[in-house]
Formats: sequence, C-alpha cells, structure tokens
Amino acid sequence: MPFFRSARFELTNPGETQMPVHWSLRWAPFNDSPDQVGYFHATYRDHPTAEPGKDLVLLDTRDTEGGGDWSGQLSGTSFIFSDRAVLNTLEGDPRFFFDDSQTPQGQGTGTEEWGGGGDYWGGRNMTLPFAGHPTGARNAKEAICEEDKIESAYRFLLADLMPFGRNAVIRLEHGGQNESTEHYQTVTYWYGLNRPSLLKTDELKVGDPSSERAHRYVSPEASPPYEVTSRYEWGVDTLKAHEIYPAHVDVGRKTTGISEFNLKLAPENLGVLLRRKLDYQFPNQRAEISVAEVRNGQLRGKFKPAGVWYLAGGNTCVYSNPKEELGAAQHIVQTSNRRFRDDEFLVPRDLTAGRSEIRVRVRYTPVPIPLFPGAPLPELAWTELRYDAYCFVVPGGSGTNGRKN
Repeated sequence: MPFFRSARFELTNPGETQMPVHWSLRWAPFNDSPDQVGYFHATYRDHPTAEPGKDLVLLDTRDTEGGGDWSGQLSGTSFIFSDRAVLNTLEGDPRFFFDDSQTPQGQGTGTEEWGGGGDYWGGRNMTLPFAGHPTGARNAKEAICEEDKIESAYRFLLADLMPFGRNAVIRLEHGGQNESTEHYQTVTYWYGLNRPSLLKTDELKVGDPSSERAHRYVSPEASPPYEVTSRYEWGVDTLKAHEIYPAHVDVGRKTTGISEFNLKLAPENLGVLLRRKLDYQFPNQRAEISVAEVRNGQLRGKFKPAGVWYLAGGNTCVYSNPKEELGAAQHIVQTSNRRFRDDEFLVPRDLTAGRSEIRVRVRYTPVPIPLFPGAPLPELAWTELRYDAYCFVVPGGSGTNGRKN
C-alpha cells in the first residue's frame, strides 16, 4: 500500500466487548517516481435490487472516486452473493472490460469458478490463499442460524494482476441470464493512479469516406462498404420478452488482400495498442502487420514487420453431446447473432517511439481450416469496421491528462 507523505490505519470494534489486539507494522522507503505506482483501492458496492437482464457493475473507474482516467491493476474481488443460502445465482459469468473495449478481454464460465470451485464448491466451504467460499451453508435447511445463510466468496489476483491504462469496468452476471434477485454486496480490490498511461490518439472509421480520406486508407481488393446489424457479447438479448440489448448498425469492409492507412501518435509513446472493431461472422481472421514512418504526410523508409494479428474462431461453433459417454461424435453447429467484436494488437515500441504518425499495412493471410473434418469451408476474409490507436505513455508526462493525487 504505497504512501508518499503520511498514512493512517484504523481498527474499529463495532461491539461493546473489549478485544485484545496485537499489531506490528513493516514499511520500506519508496525512492522511485510516484508515476510508477498506484494507491490501493477497495471499492464497495451494494446491489440490493439487481436490474433484470443487466450485469452487476462491481467497478467502473470512469465514475469512481471522482472519475477521470486511471492507470492501474485489478487485484481481486470478494463478495456476498446471497443471504438466503441460495447457490444457483452462481451461474452468472464475470466479465472484464479494459481501456474502452466493448468486448470483454476476460470472461469466466461462472461465478463459482471465479471463486475457485466448480459445481458451487459442492456446497462446502473452502478457503485457499487466492480463492474460496469461506461462509455459507449448503442450503437453508442445513443452516444452524441466520448467519449460516450468508454465502460469500473471494478471488485474489496477486500473482496475475490485470493491468489497465485508461479505465476498468468489472461486471458480474447475477444468475445465468441476469435473472437472480439475490442481494449482492461486493468489494473490488485494485491499484490505481488517477492519470492515464494509455492515450487514444486516432480513430479510423472504415466505410466512412471522410475518415478514409483523412487516414489515406487504401484497400484495392476490399469490398464496398456494407452494413452489419448486430450486438456485442454483453448478455442476453431479451429476458421475459423484454429487449435488454438492442442491436445497432455499423459499416465496414472485408478484404482478402492488403489494407493500408495512416494513424496519428503521441511522439512520447512507448508503443501502441491498435484496436479493431470487426465482423466476427468471418472465422480465423489472420493478417501480417507492418509499420512505416510518416513525416509531413509522406512515407519515410520501408515497412518493417510488427507481427501477426490472429483472432481464432468465429461466431459459429460446433459441439458434441452424445447420449452415452463413449457415443459417436456429433457435429451440432450453432451460430450466435453476436457479430461485433473488438480485438487488440500491440505494435512494438521500436516501430513507434518518437513518431507522430505511422502507416500501417495489413496483409491478410487466410487460415483455411474447416469447422470440423468434412465440413465445407465458410467464406474467409479480414474484416475492418474501425481502427483505434492508443499510445502507451508515462503517466503524468507531457500529453497526458487527468486529475493528479
């Protein structure tokens, strides 16, 4: 828990009985720049009446402690998910959104897995250093007292912190379709500095003539702009005939060749995060990315390879569910109506540092793998609806903004 001038720790006893307390404090001097460390935060949220169909928001740094841009790391959560010994609300998934992404960069398969136990921990209590279900009876009938009906869990990420350079939105489904009415109380633990380390410096809207001209977008083999009406992966479309997340329309292109475009940068950058909004209907989108310097609007030097951008899979999947454990494999194909997806690519510092503008070349390289052996190949293409450029910077340096602690 870093501090720069002073620190105060308080321990309160809410009861009337005096308790003996023994304590010790260890500390060490911090001699590095304050821009290299964030304060520890514990954000409490009470969710007495969850909104049907919508995730619980455990943390949104954009409106926490005055809001603004934050650099930091998610370090864990602890939560009460029932005060009636109800466990089936654990079907809900945790979702983690960082730095303006509309697609969760992390998503769990259920709340109990996030707490370190499958199948509701078998109804048993469990405490491990980083995950557990420390309190709560298996069901209301087995509860000896009212306190036994309070179900809690925790997950700490001390060994695998989740970093963010602009904002963090931590959400949790309450029940498999956000239909649970249980009373949640949550605490989200995170480190944060109220200054950004990731600056958005440019945005190219593919299919928009003025944006394409401004960024000198060229893609000889690209399709004409086409509309996509779809959704991101945010939860159920409807619940009890009520629409939760309406579809929206966006425009983009698809190509089997090369796309090139310019992007503005902050010269003091330490590398660039390139985000693409895409049409996930086209599976296994893979491209080789190259970067060249631009000065005064003119290309300088040769393109240099930056890496391979690959997003495996698509919005169509196959699964097998035979009646017998060793039964013949089935090929049950399902296609989701979620076609919008955000995906990121990191451009290394040696290709961007000191540059105020770069030209990006995207060379599509198809991955002709069928969904399952014998299945026909779907249409393959690289899709691009929007590109966003985010520059990594030292928090508080020139060009950054945000409130300072």
